[in-house]
Amino acid sequence: MIVYQLEPQLTPAEFIDVLRRSTLAERRPVDDAECMEAMLKNAQVILTARDENSLLVGVSRAITDFAYCTYLSDLAVDERFQKRGIGKELIRRTHEAAGLNTTLILLSAPKARSYYPHIGMQPHDSCWLIARQT
Repeated sequence: MIVYQLEPQLTPAEFIDVLRRSTLAERRPVDDAECMEAMLKNAQVILTARDENSLLVGVSRAITDFAYCTYLSDLAVDERFQKRGIGKELIRRTHEAAGLNTTLILLSAPKARSYYPHIGMQPHDSCWLIARQT
């Protein structure tokens, strides 16, 4: 059984732990405690998935204006719990929490590119970015 909930007070330690168990830590500044804390503090939607023992097995973190757009910045599911619909449900509930009237936007990790079309998300060919300066 998986329990989903909005969890705005998620601790950086638990967040980092599930990022590592999902492999998303490869692309996140998990060794920068101040940055990780700010990532959680400044997100408008933090949704978690926990197993029957309260182990955090999935998380989504989104930034939104609740009116027009929602950027789903992090979607992480523990590798041992993948292929059970947890990621899809985290996305659905995150979009619902931010408002279905918003457009949900997500940049895929390279390893996950084939996952998103599988759950009904549409690709978009015009994304541009300026890389993070460290």
